[in-house]
Amino acid sequence: MVSTAGFAAVFYSEPAVLGLLANVVSAFLLCLQNFATAHTGLGPQGAQDVLAGVHLILIGGFVQLLAGFLAFRKYDHLGGAAFLTFSALWSSYGATRIISAAYPPLQNTTLLLGNASHLLPAGMTLTSTSQSAVAGLVAYISISFILSFCSATVNYIMPFIFGAIALALVFEAVALFGQWALVVSGVIELVIVLCGLYGAVALLLKGITQRYILPGFGHPLFNVLLLGSAQKSSSKAIGEEKKKNTKYAEPMALGNICDTVSPFIFAFYSFGYMKTFCVGAAWISIISSCQLLSSFYSYLRGDVYYTTKFGVHSLYWLVMSWEEFILTVLLGPGTAQESRLGMFGGWFFLAVACMLFLMSTHKDTLEMLQNASFIILMCASIHQIPVPGAYLFLGAACSLCTALSLYATFASLINSIGEKALIPIGSQAMSSSALQNTLMAAKSCFTRSKNLPSSTRAEVPDALFYICNGLAAISAIQTTFSDPSRQQLSIPSVLIPGAIMQLYVCRIQVQGGRRFGCILPFCYAAFWGAWTWLRFAGHLMNIGAGNNEGFTAGAIAFLVLNAFLMILASSFNVVLLCMTAAMELLAICFLLFTLENLPLPFEIVMLSIFSIICFYGATASLANSMFGKDLMMMGPPLFTAESSKKDTESPPPCICPKSHCTSGLRAIADLLNTGAVCGVPTDTVYALAASCRHPQAIEKVYRIKDRPQEKPICIFISNLDQLRAAAPPISPLLWQFMENVYPGGIGCIIKKGEWLKKLGVGEGYSRVGTQDSIMIRVPDLTVLVHLIDMTGPLAITSANPSGEVDSTHHDMVISRLGHKLEGVLCDGDSDEVVASTVVNCTKIDESGITIIREGCIPAGKVMQIFERVKNRVV
Repeated sequence: MVSTAGFAAVFYSEPAVLGLLANVVSAFLLCLQNFATAHTGLGPQGAQDVLAGVHLILIGGFVQLLAGFLAFRKYDHLGGAAFLTFSALWSSYGATRIISAAYPPLQNTTLLLGNASHLLPAGMTLTSTSQSAVAGLVAYISISFILSFCSATVNYIMPFIFGAIALALVFEAVALFGQWALVVSGVIELVIVLCGLYGAVALLLKGITQRYILPGFGHPLFNVLLLGSAQKSSSKAIGEEKKKNTKYAEPMALGNICDTVSPFIFAFYSFGYMKTFCVGAAWISIISSCQLLSSFYSYLRGDVYYTTKFGVHSLYWLVMSWEEFILTVLLGPGTAQESRLGMFGGWFFLAVACMLFLMSTHKDTLEMLQNASFIILMCASIHQIPVPGAYLFLGAACSLCTALSLYATFASLINSIGEKALIPIGSQAMSSSALQNTLMAAKSCFTRSKNLPSSTRAEVPDALFYICNGLAAISAIQTTFSDPSRQQLSIPSVLIPGAIMQLYVCRIQVQGGRRFGCILPFCYAAFWGAWTWLRFAGHLMNIGAGNNEGFTAGAIAFLVLNAFLMILASSFNVVLLCMTAAMELLAICFLLFTLENLPLPFEIVMLSIFSIICFYGATASLANSMFGKDLMMMGPPLFTAESSKKDTESPPPCICPKSHCTSGLRAIADLLNTGAVCGVPTDTVYALAASCRHPQAIEKVYRIKDRPQEKPICIFISNLDQLRAAAPPISPLLWQFMENVYPGGIGCIIKKGEWLKKLGVGEGYSRVGTQDSIMIRVPDLTVLVHLIDMTGPLAITSANPSGEVDSTHHDMVISRLGHKLEGVLCDGDSDEVVASTVVNCTKIDESGITIIREGCIPAGKVMQIFERVKNRVV
């Protein structure tokens, strides 16, 4: 069955409608409660707080989460980041309401006393649980103002909505200490309701009619290009070269937002303004989940660096927040601080932070500064630092991270919207080739022979897989069996990376279609979950020597299972084999513990060796995946299964040359010049091509895909100079517009004329376009441009049976239409999953342009280009 990697972006209509309505309902709920409290003097308590919290989580949280998903899929940088951020905001605020209801002021005062009082400045009074949310509110206020400013470069409705949310949060925070601010907050929330309803209706009408009916969208308050000129060094242009990816919006802004909120909350806590980390753990857990989504979308974009970076940062914030929760809520720092001296997970985080810094040296300066600040933060997290200065050091490091991440949020949003480095981010410290040579230097020291077999190439999620297991292993080190406080404190640093985060790794391995790849993290997640259950939480659940037989049986079963995993790992690379072998020894340690016969030094050594193997595997996997080369040794597979697949494969139904081979390009060009129809890659999706000099070939295209005759076929040319040579009667405004959209994923419909024959259309004149108009496009794909130079203008239409989804891989073209074609030029995955945007320019001087079909280029962006060109020409 033919399938695609996802639906086309245009199929998602206007997800902002859903996001705006979620904000409207959430703001209206808070507005009603604020006015009621101001009128009666009695705030919501008990069930009222619980219901309010549930509504905020379900509507403001989950509904807006869906809007964020769809916005990312629609290639909406601002919408995806904004809706997921506000989803985390409303969910966190709802969780605070529920916690406040569970612990009323009298109860949570008892809860707070004696836990984190060592952090409080002298004379500071205790605050309620809800007032502990001030740190999160202040963080989201700054983020909301940035989103408001950035949205002004897109339209002039969102700035008022996001700005009103920021102001409402200001007075919500003030209202926690004085009820007079409730009325002001309620009024501002009414503004959110009114503006949000108007925006939702305007976008809903736009989605239905495919044009803007109500004003407010389609035109920005100011042009984003006014913020600065493009920098010489752009993060989009340096480092490894990749195809432009518009299948998903860029998730870097969302990841930076998360790296702003989490350290800001930790800074408040570290400086003594939060008594316990109960509310802080809830807020950080929710925003860290959003950071995990930024990691996932980076994976979908094929960006291994940001997949790993945001995954590691999310993991760090989750581990740290729940460790502080256990310390301040369940144990109390006075009794547990000494136990933390024997915890070593911070050292692994520090090593990973240094690794990320090394891998970012070929990126921009801002990225390097962020990674350097996280190295400082990881140093502050090491528990062996003396207690008197530890929290002040941590607070200062968190403040530095917050400042850099806040600037990175603004820069990444503006640069993504403008698709240029408008906000300075600095140049790269090291070229990509220099970094690759540095990484290969170590490899050359050990491999003098150039004939060694190469290792199995690392995949995108492999680095996270190694990091999760390495962190769980080093955090599981216990120097004694008789320290229950240390065991409880170790639960987050083993359970979260070893079990929970590995399920995420398993998910993205499944997404990538790797069958063995998803088995390993799933099995090891179960192992670390059982380890945590027995070794660290056993004393809390009364699991001891007399009732742990089930764990003994499980350990034996895992030993057998892991033996098979070792055999499978031997067919991948040596590093993976060593890791599974070390895991087998850890399973033996677990078995010996259940039998009360474990030599603790042996376990410490094995956990240390396991974590070292994992760290090397993570570094090598990240480097090899980033550059698509075997820069660091992972070792060749020990066993390779001989396959006769090539002998048993049926031959393709047509010739299928590779696009990177000159001979393949010539073969397709020869076929097209003789009147054949071939499948070719474009800068959007795969297409059927026929030479305009052969009208019978164009007629064949209609028969191949069962295309209705009334649907016209467009033509592709290689550059705009070809069109100038034909001297069509085109106005200066249209020339300027085409110069701004070509080459690229926009096709312009212009008036047809005899000039087409000068362009080289020839006998196919009557077969392309309509009687009066023709759509012309200049593709932004080198292979196709060279092909057109060899054949002349090509008649192009999407390579799919009429009415079915577009083809996004050459295999889809071959399987669906190969038996009807003479050839298919194979170029792998397409750059897009949706066709080009079609613009009617036949009346550009009289009434402007009309969007006929919204494709890979959003209609709003096309209109922005036209307005900019129009203002310049006029």
